[in-house]
Amino acid sequence: MWLIHINLRNDKQSREIRRSTLIPVRAMSGEVTRRIQKRHGLKNFKQRWSEQPQGAANGKEKDAPSCDLSTVQPSEDEEVERGALKRLSTMWSSFRAKLNRDQVKEPCQESLDSAPVDTTAREQRYMSGHYFFEYLVVVSLKKSKEGAYEPQITYQFPKRDGMVRFQKEEEEKTLKAITLFCFPEGISWAPLTEYHSETFSFVLTEIDGSRRNGYCRRLLPHGNGARPPEAFCIISRLACFGLFSKIFDEVEKRHQISMAMIYPFMQSLREAAFPAPGNTVKIKSFVPDKGTEIISLTRPLDSWLEHVDFRTLFRCLTNEEVVLVFAAAVMERRIVFIAVELSTLSQVIHAVAALLYPFTWQHTFISIVPEILIDVVMAPTPYLLGVQKRLMDQVTDQTDLLVVDLSEDRKDTFLVQIGDEKSILPPKLQDEILQALRNRKEKSTVEELNSVVSEAFLPFFVKTVGHFDLYVTRNSKGQPGVFQSRAFYKTIKSKTTRHFVKKFLQTQMFDLFIQEVEQQPASPQQGIFHKKIVEYQEQKKKEKAKKRH
Repeated sequence: MWLIHINLRNDKQSREIRRSTLIPVRAMSGEVTRRIQKRHGLKNFKQRWSEQPQGAANGKEKDAPSCDLSTVQPSEDEEVERGALKRLSTMWSSFRAKLNRDQVKEPCQESLDSAPVDTTAREQRYMSGHYFFEYLVVVSLKKSKEGAYEPQITYQFPKRDGMVRFQKEEEEKTLKAITLFCFPEGISWAPLTEYHSETFSFVLTEIDGSRRNGYCRRLLPHGNGARPPEAFCIISRLACFGLFSKIFDEVEKRHQISMAMIYPFMQSLREAAFPAPGNTVKIKSFVPDKGTEIISLTRPLDSWLEHVDFRTLFRCLTNEEVVLVFAAAVMERRIVFIAVELSTLSQVIHAVAALLYPFTWQHTFISIVPEILIDVVMAPTPYLLGVQKRLMDQVTDQTDLLVVDLSEDRKDTFLVQIGDEKSILPPKLQDEILQALRNRKEKSTVEELNSVVSEAFLPFFVKTVGHFDLYVTRNSKGQPGVFQSRAFYKTIKSKTTRHFVKKFLQTQMFDLFIQEVEQQPASPQQGIFHKKIVEYQEQKKKEKAKKRH
């Protein structure tokens, strides 16, 4: 992948903001290169910050193809084989906000933990997913000598002691990336007397592809007069937006009393075991004037839906518009969402990604693009991006792009379209999705809406590619299986469905899904997707039996 190292300099204030980031870019076009160089004064950045692309499943390195694969009209079989090349050329999922190693200008104002928290055993426990979170930080806007407000971490729990040098350096980069995503607007802030708190999330992607979730709540700190907002941010490897929103409610309640009240609650939470789907964990916490409280945190039963809330998606878009966006996402296209509120961008983009279950979006995924990273919209590879409306004019590259305006005062929902979005999905299956979505009630609970959405979109993949396991050949020596792609799509009787599946086989999300299947032993699969496949196959058998009689 290409790694572009950008140093942003504020010439007007004669100082270097010195926020550096690594933006991975593959097959960067000459025009994109020139535009980034012109904006940031870079020279030969592709030559300086580059590494060979990661290999395919066999671990071998391969050069990414430089041609535009979408312009070639291959034969039926060549089209499927060429999917592997396309997937290599679009492996761009290792976005990582990486910042330089300058020290934070002001030390943390409060450090409430009385002793080091991490030990080797606890670190292993956290990495295995048994901790609720890695740490909580408070990001405040501090006024610099030049008069601009810059985000700085003023509180961190726990303080991680006993780290070696490279661990400290990596943590420092992560913490500075957090400040960037907590205040993506940059340094253009002014003191406020009123500010409606909002909760949103972002994803920090490591070089190895692993992801950590950032949950953020911004609010106006206590005080009198005009003051800038501050952000509470929790970093966790666990994806469960609703659960962490409730945790923020408890943190905010204690913050109104004293910062010192946050520590015992977060310490109790950190020591608690993360519940299995559908289970509840109870945390004891003391609050002055109220005594000891029992806080119940319940994890949703459907774990694949626990990090999303579909209500915002269906509030902003009609059923037909949601299906159109889903179709573009299935084909791994470039999609930009525009909104004023950070929470709207965050919730909608995560909801769209969840519609792809059991497949996972493998490309660039930035729920809220920080202003200093806005050039990422010029990348030629697939992405899901959330852009604040005030930056909409900077989305200038409008070729092969879908731009979705989520604003309440919008004139048009789709500002830019390719034009074929309505014809991507097989018509019959598209109508079935819309029919299922009509069962949605106007005032549905989160659980009710999740149920309707899963019953609408999951059967689509069951009916199109649910027979995949029948075409994975395995030998008796325990070697990985081999997916017979040509035989797989040739068996589909519907012409429109077969045409869709042939294209879907070229996506990276399907490729990685089938690679995992090939590596698994020939045993009954688990999970809701496989359960739905079995139910569908049994239903078809019953229908055939009725026709015979």
